[in-house]
Parts: sequence; structure tokens; C-alpha cells
Amino acid sequence: MKDLLADLTSGNDLRAENAIPAIVELGKDVIPALLKLTQADSADSRWWAIRALSASPHARTEDLVPLLDDPAAEVRAATALALCEHPQASAVPALIDALKDEDALTAGLAGNALVKIGSDSVAGLLEVMNVAQMNVRILALRALAEIRDPRAIPVMMKSMSEESAVLQYWAQEGLERLGLDMVYMKP
Repeated sequence: MKDLLADLTSGNDLRAENAIPAIVELGKDVIPALLKLTQADSADSRWWAIRALSASPHARTEDLVPLLDDPAAEVRAATALALCEHPQASAVPALIDALKDEDALTAGLAGNALVKIGSDSVAGLLEVMNVAQMNVRILALRALAEIRDPRAIPVMMKSMSEESAVLQYWAQEGLERLGLDMVYMKP
């Protein structure tokens, strides 16, 4: 295990990526070492630890969620992507917060993870639509459109009259995905 973890943190991306299948094969036994690596001083080491955790079926969502607060944007993005591989309702509040991340990639990947979680994300996403800034509302509405939950219909209808063309697009897309693809006009 020690050699594989050395490969993972070697600074050589090819060597690190090639080590991941063997690390995953170690099963549950390697998880504590990977979690320890998520606390390393090096952002690169933390990123690779999360990459390996993402690939492991033994990684737990609750171990990944706190890593959304990492100081390095690339580590936060890797964590959001890892949560796409380990989607659990327990991650919804942290992912909702991550929609506000200053890093657009992290915010977008958080939206993807919320979509993977599905209907358990809807209540939080609907709340965001009432209080968040426009960029966050766009991500939330995109997630709602992709989830296809009828609870989002009122928000989608309301968003059709917003000034943002992107918000209107996702509202229309969401309504179409729900089978409500009719022409909406103000009387």
C-alpha cells in the first residue's frame, strides 16, 4: 500500500492515475490512508486522494462532504465530482452551499451531484430559487430541469418571465422534460 500511495502523490499524473486501480483493489483497508492524505499540505496530494476515493466503492459520502470546504478550488471541484460518484441525500446541504462557490467549475459540478442525488435535492434547490443570486439560481434551475420533479413546475413557470435568457432557457427545458412543452404567452 505504501508504494501505491507514493505513486499517487508522486507529482507524476500518469503514475498517479495508473496507481488508482490497484489502490481501489485494496478495498476498505486503504480508505483511512486516503482520508489522511486529504489533510496533506499539498493541494496536489489532496486532489489525488479525492480522485482515488472517488473511484472506490468503499468511500463514504460523509467523508467527502467536508472536503467541499478545502481552500484549493481544484480540490473542491474534485470533491464535487467525487460526490457525483457517491450521491447521497446527506450531501445535499453542502452541495447547495457549493453552488455558491467562487470557482465556477466547483459550482457546476455541485449542481451535477445534486442531479445525481435526484428528488432528495429538490426541496433545497427550490429554496435556493427564492433567495440566491442569479448565477446560483441558474445552476439550481438547471439541476431542477434535469431532475424532472413536478414540484419544480411553479418555479419553472415563474422563471419563464425572468429577465435572464439563461434562466428562461432552463425553465423551458425543464418544462419540456416534464412533458409540458407548450407555448407560454402573457395574455
